[in-house]
Amino acid sequence: MRASQRARGEDVALVDALLSADERRRSSGVRFDELRAEQKALGKLIPKASGDEKSELLKKAGQLAADVKAADASKDEAAAEAQELLLQLSNLVHPDVPVGGEEDFVTLETHGTIRDFAAEGFEPKDHLELGTTLGAIDVERGAKVSGSRFYFLTGVGALLELALVNAAMAQATAAGFTPMLTPALVRPQAMAGTGFLGQAAQDVYHLDNDDLYLVGTSEVALAAYHMEEIIDGDRLPLRYAGFSPCFRREAGSHGKDTRGIFRVHQFDKVEMFSYVDPTDSQAEHQRLLDWEKQWLTSLELPFRVIDVASADLGSSAARKFDCEAWVPTQGKYRELTSTSDCTEFQSRRLAIRMRDGKTVKPLATLNGTLCAVPRTIVAILENHQQADGSVRVPEVLRPFLGGREILEPVAKAAK
Repeated sequence: MRASQRARGEDVALVDALLSADERRRSSGVRFDELRAEQKALGKLIPKASGDEKSELLKKAGQLAADVKAADASKDEAAAEAQELLLQLSNLVHPDVPVGGEEDFVTLETHGTIRDFAAEGFEPKDHLELGTTLGAIDVERGAKVSGSRFYFLTGVGALLELALVNAAMAQATAAGFTPMLTPALVRPQAMAGTGFLGQAAQDVYHLDNDDLYLVGTSEVALAAYHMEEIIDGDRLPLRYAGFSPCFRREAGSHGKDTRGIFRVHQFDKVEMFSYVDPTDSQAEHQRLLDWEKQWLTSLELPFRVIDVASADLGSSAARKFDCEAWVPTQGKYRELTSTSDCTEFQSRRLAIRMRDGKTVKPLATLNGTLCAVPRTIVAILENHQQADGSVRVPEVLRPFLGGREILEPVAKAAK
């Protein structure tokens, strides 16, 4: 745990503080048990005693009762402190994760061909210019109505989102996932149990009057779906594909991606979530990555897969792979999907267990983005644009867009 905390760039002293609190919890527990045993033994002697002996025993019993109460309080206090410290610790980093910060990732694979727009004879437009011309994106009225980092998807933009969601759900369903429409508001236990009230707390919206949180991903609701349950091992793996709105403050992103809809406060997403036997979590992680690669390949997007470095992992992830699509006008790859193996971290905090023969043990949970809508729209518009401002629709989406092959600029479409 010390090495894991160090690799994450997090407080190593937390581990020692937790060990100390746990030692106090155990020693005070032993002290409590000893005093209770002494108290019970004394209780058997009192009825048989009389006179001064009985008075002395009663006096001792009174002191023992006070000592038992104090030992019990000490045990509870140490247990509460240990639990509080435990909740501050991030998941144990997988040994194969590259150590370092955001830029210390390792590129595992590269897929697709980056277009040479210069060779094609035109300068690519960015997604906002294309989206405005197509009558698909309206950020000015989004800002007027809700503030910065909000937007409207209009016309073909709205239809494109619906097509993406339906196509993603179709792929997930074909792969055996159960489609889910999940709550966007959750209780504190669900948010804390999934690890989003730690390092990510600054990005979370909280409704004080109701003590409810707006989710930043349907992962939260999907993880808490089986909270405090025991699942028969022969039912695993359980796989869910959740669709929900997602809300993020984007704290600390001042000045980053301020143009367009790449980094916004509210967006819709299709999320894959798996419950598996811990012995199968690494294999399931690869399967989730393969489904993400299948999705991005079907959208005909050039992308790469990276192994995220230790200090850039979310607190619940033991290992995380990101798929980053090429964004032509930025001249770089940007994250579109990610998949995390959370091992037993979330299941322990949410009290989700599996029955394995005669034993009951924590199971493993994993999550993987299938389609984060705005960023996917960004990648599609920029990579599939044509010289006249129109955008070619990837074949996988055409059945969900009434067979439409091209998104035409509004002025041209009106002629």
